[in-house]
Amino acid sequence: MEFRDLKAQYNKYKHEIDAAIEGVLKRGVFIGGEEVETLEEELKAYLGVKHCITCANGTEAMTLLMMAWDIKKGDAVFVPDFTFFSTGEIVSFVGATPVFVDVDRNTFNIDVQKLEETIIRTFNEGKLNPRAIIPVDLFGLPANFPEIEKIAKKYNLIVLEDGAQGFGGSIEDKKACSFGDAATTSFFPAKPLGCYGDGGGIFTDNDELAELVRSYKVHGKGESKYDNVRIGVNSRLDTIQAAILLVKLKIFIQHELDDVNRIARWYSERLKGVVDVPVIPNGYKSSFAQYTIKLKDSITREALQQKLSDKGIPSLVYYQKPMHRQIAFLDLACVDINFPISNELSNIVLSLPMHPYLQEEEVDFICNIIKNSTKV
Repeated sequence: MEFRDLKAQYNKYKHEIDAAIEGVLKRGVFIGGEEVETLEEELKAYLGVKHCITCANGTEAMTLLMMAWDIKKGDAVFVPDFTFFSTGEIVSFVGATPVFVDVDRNTFNIDVQKLEETIIRTFNEGKLNPRAIIPVDLFGLPANFPEIEKIAKKYNLIVLEDGAQGFGGSIEDKKACSFGDAATTSFFPAKPLGCYGDGGGIFTDNDELAELVRSYKVHGKGESKYDNVRIGVNSRLDTIQAAILLVKLKIFIQHELDDVNRIARWYSERLKGVVDVPVIPNGYKSSFAQYTIKLKDSITREALQQKLSDKGIPSLVYYQKPMHRQIAFLDLACVDINFPISNELSNIVLSLPMHPYLQEEEVDFICNIIKNSTKV
């Protein structure tokens, strides 16, 4: 059994994917080209945003926005403590300081009450200049943007939505990757919408910001890449990856998003009362980049992982260590007791196989092992 079965997806849509790749090979345009332009237009239309700018990967997408906003040394950027390293890494990369915030135990996303408390504390300490918030749509569930955007407005902060895992999620009728001042996503193969390599996207309604990002991603170009008006980077989405994403975006909209939500319901119906299943607030929709349960303790998790492995079922721990405990951030001297939920989650979460091609009998097989192995 695969944790995320990309081979099943390819086998079902082999003709369409192969034809898309062959079209690029025949035209011989491997950087830029019509596929990249078409993909950006289709992503804009799907998300309901004014600008889509593709780039090399999700991490660089966020870095480009840090550059465009001139986030720098002395600035504070508020980041959830329980997430992948890159969300904090891109802040340090531009010389600013990531300020970690504990998360909500139910949603895994940044705790809005603790966010405001941390912002106030940072202002009062006077050592850093609060500039931005980077909420993460963890495991496919959008963060609490209605409240986050109120807080950001109150304290005059920029909001960058890290939608690397969130593409396809929504709050009411507004889709993930359309919140905040700008949003980013990743097209890493295992993401809800993934290519066959690296890729990323930036989304915004701000014309000036979009123009700056387009400059920064091509060596700080002005009128052309040989007219350089600022120091930038080289960050492009390859044409072949764009062609693959055009096929995969179509099937994602047609059925894959609905399929993963149906599979999540199968899991939750069978596991409710056995383990803590994901909580999806009213009005929210998740794209279920991962289906993540919570167990009693790390010993229970380790035992369950072994039993699943013995039956050929993969499972993964996202994330084994909170941000504030990462060695790279030890110089920030974070106080461990300020992150009780992140610390707890790192010991008890377990992600189960999740992809649109998972069969109901496979879910039954997985759930029966869990039922026979553990209880909340």
